[in-house]
Parts: sequence; C-alpha cells; structure tokens
Amino acid sequence: MKKVKESDELRPEYRREDLGQGIRGEYFESYQKGTNLVLINPDVAKVFSTEAAVNEALRTLINVAQKSTGLTTHSTGRAKKLRVG
Repeated sequence: MKKVKESDELRPEYRREDLGQGIRGEYFESYQKGTNLVLINPDVAKVFSTEAAVNEALRTLINVAQKSTGLTTHSTGRAKKLRVG
C-alpha cells in the first residue's frame, strides 16, 4: 500500500510540538556575517521582477555616481566668483 502524500499547503494553525526542538544560536554565525535584507516598495517591485535585476540597476547607479563625482578637480572649499562684464 502506498503512503498518501501530505499536502504541500500551509496549515491553518501550527503547534509548537510540530516544529521540533529549536537550537539556541543556530543561525547566529550567519547573522553576524551580515545578511542584508532590504524591503522594497510594491511599485518598485513591479519594475524589478528579480533579485538580479535590482542588483544590476543598483550597480549601474553606483557606477554612474562614482564616475560623476570623479570628474571634478580638488575643491578649495569656496565657490568661485563669477566675472560680470
């Protein structure tokens, strides 16, 4: 007799006993290594359908920003006076 496959859907309610014994600090090391989770707004998520698309757009933006800030010479900290006339 074959075993009936359990449903792949979420149950309406879970009991603590069903989840097994937790291990204190199990994910502490990976958390310390720095997992960055960033939530984006739904309107942005519609434009970028994948993680790769978001990363590519951000890398492009970083590249443009770095190039645009590198075009100026050393600043004296003062604005130059405009010559009139």
